[in-house]
Amino acid sequence: MKRLALALLLSSFAISGALADPTCHDRATEKKLAGAALTSFMKKCESDAAATCDTQAADKKLSGAAKIASPRSA
Repeated sequence: MKRLALALLLSSFAISGALADPTCHDRATEKKLAGAALTSFMKKCESDAAATCDTQAADKKLSGAAKIASPRSA
């Protein structure tokens, strides 16, 4: 029962995080990027998103599976 509750809790964070920020792909589409510009933008966007996620996980003092399961705004 505890595992189910934890899974539901983590899922709700993932869903709310995904709805709050547009993804890197969405932002690239809005900017109508293609080719090298798209590749460069996606790399920077994804690395920025990972850094933000890691910072948020550190602020929440998450570790192990909880840190891995925390939502990333790719």
